[in-house]
Amino acid sequence: MTWTLVPARAAPFLIAAVMSSPALAGDGGYAPDSEFSLAVGGIVVVTPKYEGSADYKVIGAPYLAPSFGGSEGRVQFKGPDDVRFRLFEINGFEAGPLAGYRFGREEDDAARLWGLGDVDGGLVVGGYLAYRLGILKPFVSYHHQVTGDDGGGVMRFGTDAIWSMAPGVQITGTIGATWADDDYMATYFSVTPAQAAASAAGLPTYFAEAGIKDVFVGASAKIELTEAWTLNVMGRYTHLTGDAADSPIVETESQWTGGLGLSYRFNIR
Repeated sequence: MTWTLVPARAAPFLIAAVMSSPALAGDGGYAPDSEFSLAVGGIVVVTPKYEGSADYKVIGAPYLAPSFGGSEGRVQFKGPDDVRFRLFEINGFEAGPLAGYRFGREEDDAARLWGLGDVDGGLVVGGYLAYRLGILKPFVSYHHQVTGDDGGGVMRFGTDAIWSMAPGVQITGTIGATWADDDYMATYFSVTPAQAAASAAGLPTYFAEAGIKDVFVGASAKIELTEAWTLNVMGRYTHLTGDAADSPIVETESQWTGGLGLSYRFNIR
């Protein structure tokens, strides 16, 4: 395993909402209605170089984000391609649009990718539905890439469990799975005959079809150090399954992601 520090790409999507989420939020929910709150700070995220990589990159960037919507935050960060805005809420049911960024893949990310060409990342848009059942909140979300390469879409479904462990300390656990369509699987896990012929590693032709590509479990903590300062920690383990796990580009089925952030919130009347 090796580590590489890279500049943050897609910072408007990854960073702008990170600290406004239930997991990573600078929003303590105590700002008066007459005030507009902003959160400023920094975030560092460790993530695989590409989906299936055994090597990791570190993405770090500053951010500026609105901070509003109560203790959970109207803006929720679930991942780089899953920044949700709670537009509608009634009787425990909530729904809204989402946006984010899907990181691409460069052929120099690993020796086995040489000759396969780059895959461009891009803007992701979609929507989500969730329902609160006590501390549990089952959800389903859809994410489709609309810029860069035609990366297709994925659907995630799972459950969040949210606890207030102590005053100013909120813990969120998540478990779920991801379904990917044919376009996504072809872009990120298939090897075309032309790519196989150009592969420096001699990869065989491989066609990945739509299906459940991974299962995941994660945990995060929001710790309000003071009324203004908030420490945020998150981690997720993802296990590739099915055609994704069997792809010749995959170095390991085990994928880890972690994040650490610190935010400062201030009010503007």
